[in-house]
Amino acid sequence: MKRNVFVSAAASVVLLTAAPMATAATASADSARTAPTSTAARADVSAEQAIAAALKDYPGVVESLDRDGNIWHVDVITKDGKGHAELEVDAATGKVSRENVDTDENPGEHKGLLAAKITAAQAAKAAVAAHPGTTWTVEWDSDDDSGKTPYWHVEVKGSDGKTWNASVDPTTGKVTAQTDSDSDSDSDSDSDSGDNS
Repeated sequence: MKRNVFVSAAASVVLLTAAPMATAATASADSARTAPTSTAARADVSAEQAIAAALKDYPGVVESLDRDGNIWHVDVITKDGKGHAELEVDAATGKVSRENVDTDENPGEHKGLLAAKITAAQAAKAAVAAHPGTTWTVEWDSDDDSGKTPYWHVEVKGSDGKTWNASVDPTTGKVTAQTDSDSDSDSDSDSDSGDNS
C-alpha cells in the first residue's frame, strides 16, 4: 500500500511539473506559427523583385513595369524578339500570373530594347539613386515620331507623395529629370493627348 502511495505521489509531481512546460511549449509553437504570417502580410514586393519574379516565370527582357494598387503589370519580350507576355505580379505575395502571351511579334520592333545595355531594373535603380523614393513605373520609350533616341521612362514616388519622372539613357544609365509633380501619370498623358479639332 505504501508503495502505491509513493508511485501515485511521484506521478502527481511529474504531471504538475510537466504541465506548465507543455503549456509554454504549445504557446511558443503557436506564436512561432503566427509570427511569419503577420510578417509576410506586411511585406511588399518592390519593383526589382517584381521584375525578377516576372523574368523567372517568362524569361526575356522587361519592356515595361507599372504598379496599379496591389498588382505589378509587367510586359516581357523574349530575347529573340518574337514572344511577348503580359504578366501580373501580386505586390503582397510575389505570385505571377500570365494574362496574355503572344508568339508572333515582329523582332524588328524590339531591336532597340533588346540591344539596350541598361535593363529596366538598372534604370529603376539609377532613378531611385538620383531621387530617393519608390519605383512605380519603368517603361521603354522608343517613339520614333518624337525624334528622341530611345530611353527608359521611370516614375519614382517620393516620401512626400510627389511623383518624379526621369529619363534614363539605355546605354550609359545617365538620369535626366523631366518633371516633379503630384499628379498621376495617367492624367498627365490624358491632358497631353487632348482633342485638337
